[in-house]
Amino acid sequence: MPSNAIKVLQLLGLARRAGALITGEEMVLKAIRNQKARLVLIASDTGKSTFKKITDKASYYNVAVIADYDRATLSDATGMARSIYAIDNAGFAKKIKEVNNTEKGE
Repeated sequence: MPSNAIKVLQLLGLARRAGALITGEEMVLKAIRNQKARLVLIASDTGKSTFKKITDKASYYNVAVIADYDRATLSDATGMARSIYAIDNAGFAKKIKEVNNTEKGE
């Protein structure tokens, strides 16, 4: 796993411990609708309909989505067996996006 991917996952775990993480499909959808979500992370192996529902809603409300990790990897990073997460802290969201974009060479 690239070092930047590890950094993203470490930041995700840190966001959880800081209370800046919203988990679960319904809670994330609510956070997106209420414009509290700054960034959404969705497992790449999430079901097609759920994946589409979350990404469409995030796109409509102009929320960035990262779908580069599978459920097991995200669950290991947070200690929670979930496949959908939202970050509601602007600082964490900005840093995770920066590190993730660096990983992709952008």
